[in-house]
Amino acid sequence: MTRALRIPRSDNRMPLILNQAARLFREKGYAATSMRDIAAAVDMLPGSLYYHFAAKEDLLVAVYEQGVRLITENVRAAVAKHVEPWQRLEAAAVAHLEVLLKTGDYALVVIRVLPQDVPKAAARLVKLRDGYDSLFGQLVADLPLPPETDRRNFRLLLLGALNWTQHWYRASGRSSPRSIARSYLRLLGEAQKA
Repeated sequence: MTRALRIPRSDNRMPLILNQAARLFREKGYAATSMRDIAAAVDMLPGSLYYHFAAKEDLLVAVYEQGVRLITENVRAAVAKHVEPWQRLEAAAVAHLEVLLKTGDYALVVIRVLPQDVPKAAARLVKLRDGYDSLFGQLVADLPLPPETDRRNFRLLLLGALNWTQHWYRASGRSSPRSIARSYLRLLGEAQKA
């Protein structure tokens, strides 16, 4: 007996599933979002969603991957335009903030959903996050900082400040993502000179 090959549906709904999952994870939080919620958002039966993802944490990992890819691509493109280490870090910080504050759902899921909150996916989420963090780690390693500078803490302080911005930033406010990122780096630079 010959088994029929599964032919991908021509109306592949994966982008819609990921978009709606990212939106719901951002709006309601990962824990408060059910597979049933996501299925309803894409006009799909809950059982059909399990055809694509065996469990909710697998769907979260797919959303997280998209978010990390989006942030990473934008940061790498921004950094590639500069040679001087402080300019490269500034370009990375600006790109990071612009993706976080302007493109929304995917990037915010990466920032808001902590790996320890999803034990079944924690190792996969940490691996994705660490891959991105290493990009900033290299940019900080390239800076001409005093020898006693704890570069790990420098990186964590910068990323923490950038990521926290999403809690208070208002698009109608006085500051742009670019001016915010620049001010953070100016403060960090001045602290190194003190």
